Amino acid sequence: MTHTDRATIMVADYDFGDVDIERAIAEKAGFELQAYRCKTEEELIRYGRDADAILTQYVQISAAAMDQLPKCRVIARYGTGVDTVDVDAATRHGIQVTNAPNDWCAEEVADHAIALWLAAARKINEYDAAIRAGSWTWQTGEPIWRLSGQVFGILGFGAIAQLIADRARPFGVRLIAHDPFVPDDRVRAHSVEPVSFDELVETSDFLTIQAPLTADTHHLFDRATLARMQPTAILINTARGPIVEDTALADALTTGTIAGAALDDLEEEPAKHRDWRPDNPLLHLPNTVVTPHAAYYSEQSLRTVRALAAEEAVRVLTGQTPQSPVNTVSR
Repeated sequence: MTHTDRATIMVADYDFGDVDIERAIAEKAGFELQAYRCKTEEELIRYGRDADAILTQYVQISAAAMDQLPKCRVIARYGTGVDTVDVDAATRHGIQVTNAPNDWCAEEVADHAIALWLAAARKINEYDAAIRAGSWTWQTGEPIWRLSGQVFGILGFGAIAQLIADRARPFGVRLIAHDPFVPDDRVRAHSVEPVSFDELVETSDFLTIQAPLTADTHHLFDRATLARMQPTAILINTARGPIVEDTALADALTTGTIAGAALDDLEEEPAKHRDWRPDNPLLHLPNTVVTPHAAYYSEQSLRTVRALAAEEAVRVLTGQTPQSPVNTVSR
């Protein structure tokens, strides 16, 4: 096989500086690697028409795009969620979709969720901003409530949520969780009380979202849901941004419907936009903590997920079975 005959692995988009890890894996297997920074499907199609495999971080890949990617045999996600890929369409096109199992960043996300919770509950950002503006007074944070004895609710009870529960428990909170896909006895086995969604929303002092983005969870936290929360409640989201309706949350925080929010993502996912500007109202509220979808990040986890995606692409292109398939395709 000549150089020009080699199958091509395309990195559609990435924000981690280089693709050295992916290139080493691809070239060791005899493939060529091409890297781009696509922000739109149009760019993806333009550069990916001859790609045999696509590694993707943020860019959307719809059925319409797949119609114009005739050589593509595998789409490997940098991450666990696959809401950016039309998996059903991929199956129809015979394209294998892979992701990274939760454990690649489970510890990091759990740590980040607790950090966001504590920062919001203890008003860390508000204190820091006030001090930098010249005000040295404990009253800046009023009111702050003792954590022990309060209700810590978790939406979703998969592997990461269980780690969050383990980390929150020593603070003396009462742990409750809702997950329609996890049996109650499995929740209780972690010393967490299973509750209905209604009870989770209405009784949690701190409500952490750790659920996947699906048609059912999109905008699950809208005006109606937020209105049912306690006025002293703090909402923490270390899952996907669109589970929370940004405009509804901004209004709820402004009017005192809830007390605070700590978010690792915004509904609009700024990394998907080339000319993003910080005009989201949530970014201008003192009772909101926002991080740039960074909960997954550590140097170790980043290296792991990059290698996983590249190795999955190589497996599929060489006729092997992927380790983390999202769909089933005929071979």
